[in-house]
Amino acid sequence: MIKKIPVIDLKQHQAVSGKSGMRDTYQPLKTVFAPSSNPVEIAQGLKLNGADEMYIADLDLIESSGHNISEIKLVNTILPVMFDGGVKNCESFDFFLDYAYKIIVPTETIESIEEMEKIFEKYPKERIVVSIDVKNNELYSKNLNLNLSEFKKILKKLDPNEIILLDITGVGTEKGYNQKLLDEFEDMKEKLIIAGGLNKESIGELDSQGIKKILIGTSLHSGEVGILD
Repeated sequence: MIKKIPVIDLKQHQAVSGKSGMRDTYQPLKTVFAPSSNPVEIAQGLKLNGADEMYIADLDLIESSGHNISEIKLVNTILPVMFDGGVKNCESFDFFLDYAYKIIVPTETIESIEEMEKIFEKYPKERIVVSIDVKNNELYSKNLNLNLSEFKKILKKLDPNEIILLDITGVGTEKGYNQKLLDEFEDMKEKLIIAGGLNKESIGELDSQGIKKILIGTSLHSGEVGILD
C-alpha cells in the first residue's frame, strides 16, 4: 500500500491552506484531525489516526518573514517531521537538524549545487530529502539556472534516498498528479515522493505505477482520504 505522508504549512504559528503556491492568500487550515489550526493539536490527531511521520513547510521562514521553529520542535516530539524551512546552504541545513528528523533541500531556495553537494558530503542521507520544485513543468528555483534534465543528472550523482517531486501549480487544487513530470523521472521512481494536487483517484493510479510514497494535504484534511485507507 502506498504510504501517505500528511502535509501542513505553517504561517504565523498556525497551520494554513491555499492553492498553487499563492502564499499571501492562505487561510487557517480546517482539518478533520483537530478542532483548531494549532499544529501540535493537528499532529496529535494525525498520530491517533495512524500517521508515523509528517511534512511541515514553514512559509514564514521560506519567505524570510519570521519563523515557526518552536512549533516544529514540539511537533517533532509527537511525529517525526520532514521539514521544509527553505534551506539555502549547508549552514542552514545544519541549524534545522536540531528541530526536525529529516530536512528538505528544495530547488526553490538552495543557493547552489555546490552547497547541495556539501550537505550530502557532511550528513547521512537518512536526514536529507531533496525537493524538486516544479512550476509550469519547469524547474522552479531562485538561484539554479538549470532545466529538469540537467538537475536530474546532478541527482543521479548525489543519489539521495528520498526525492519529493512537487508540482507547485497543483498544490491545494486536488486536480491530480502531473503524469508528464512523473514520466520524466520514471527511472527514479523507487525514491520518489509525489506531491501537489493529489486526490483520491490519484492514489490508486500512483500505486499501480509503483510509487511508494506521497505527500497529501487538502484531500486528507477534508476527510476525503484516510491515512490508512
